[in-house]
Amino acid sequence: LEPSGPHLTYLTVPIFLLTDALFSLFIRNRLHLSEPPLATISGIVFGPKCAGVLRPEQWGFTDDVIQEITRLTVGIQCFAVGLELPNDYFRNTWRSLTILLGPVMAFGWVVCAAFVYWIFETDIPTALIISACLTPTDPVLAASVLSNSQFSERVPLRLRLILSAESGCNDGVSFLLLCVGISILTSATLGSIFKIFKKWFLVHILYQCGVGIILGLFLGHAANRLFRFSNNRKIVCRASYLVFYLLLAIFSIGAASTLGVNDFLVAFGAGVGFGHAGNSPIREKNLPVVIDLLLNSTFLVFFGALIPWHAFTSGSDFVGITPGRLIGLIGLVLVFRRLPIVLALYRWMPAIKTFNEALFTGHFGPMGVGALFLVMEARAQLETDASIPLPHPPHNFPETKKRAVLLVWPVVCAVVLASTMVHGLSTLAISIVGHLARDEGERAPLIGAETDGLGGMVHEDSEEEVDERYENGSV
Repeated sequence: LEPSGPHLTYLTVPIFLLTDALFSLFIRNRLHLSEPPLATISGIVFGPKCAGVLRPEQWGFTDDVIQEITRLTVGIQCFAVGLELPNDYFRNTWRSLTILLGPVMAFGWVVCAAFVYWIFETDIPTALIISACLTPTDPVLAASVLSNSQFSERVPLRLRLILSAESGCNDGVSFLLLCVGISILTSATLGSIFKIFKKWFLVHILYQCGVGIILGLFLGHAANRLFRFSNNRKIVCRASYLVFYLLLAIFSIGAASTLGVNDFLVAFGAGVGFGHAGNSPIREKNLPVVIDLLLNSTFLVFFGALIPWHAFTSGSDFVGITPGRLIGLIGLVLVFRRLPIVLALYRWMPAIKTFNEALFTGHFGPMGVGALFLVMEARAQLETDASIPLPHPPHNFPETKKRAVLLVWPVVCAVVLASTMVHGLSTLAISIVGHLARDEGERAPLIGAETDGLGGMVHEDSEEEVDERYENGSV
């Protein structure tokens, strides 16, 4: 017997995917669990730390490969998020979304940087780089909790939409924050401040983000017209719908990467542009389900096998990382990165109506695959001053960059692991707490029978009614 790495992958990864497919409704609606923590645990069990069957690093999962896999995973999910939003959604919710993408993200970036600087005794630019990777909420983890489950239907659709829209946008926006830390670390002198700001504004804001959004919307609208042309003339089969959506997402990512603009904003814009005029799969639910089961869950299995456990315990070899410091950072980030600022500003966000809704929004800011992509992007910029990282971090490296290169991957992996577990299991915790908070005679059975909306939230209309209200501009 001579099984290779790919052979073992074909054998082990489908074990989780098949089990999840066979018991998906039981897992989601009765056990109140989502796929990300289960997929990650599966990767840990089969990975080098336990069974030793999955060994991605030995099979060619180097930094450049991880970068492209995460790029595709997050980009396709951003496209799916844009595709599902109601028509004219941003015109009617721009104020809430602006606050989430502006003050809330900026606060989280500064707070996380302060924690990293204090706990790991690093320099400010390195702290800003690590913090930028942890700032965005992840569309992959958000989609797994906010859709396709009985729990999600207990959360007001208005709240699910704003969280999904935020997760689709902020992975692209967070790249601006990452560039600040990298620019300061690589070329920070008093004389270069103006040059740094000029490049940041002209290249990163106007070109990468501004042109990226325009390009995405253009691609989406053009594909929409082509799709309607074929569909109206009955020359496209129904089986091609899903393939068209998926290939358009990949095409938009390829166009963005080729032109050097922001991949995720292009993919998100393409989804928004294509989803108008009735081409959205929001009523069929096929695309998100397939993406969650195959793409997202598969990558999270590999993430569980890629976790650098050795870096968490050998502090001197990995620039001062210890279990105690990691646990301290994880606790502070989960509590203070997002929750305080959302509670302080929710009165100015029309999409959030009550304190409990603000509490849910502030808590639900998962960090996941998007953070891992930003790590690879940060390493690429530091190692090669381009968007392509080296397969492995170099040993002979200037001291100013070496600490950042060695610190960013294990720290972000530890926080992403904790976020995947905490936010992925939040549905179970919220269901149990809500169940116990009711009087005994008013409780529905905990396993699968609780369908009432979460307490302290304003539950309004069905999906069709909310969609119509957004289209009419009455929100």
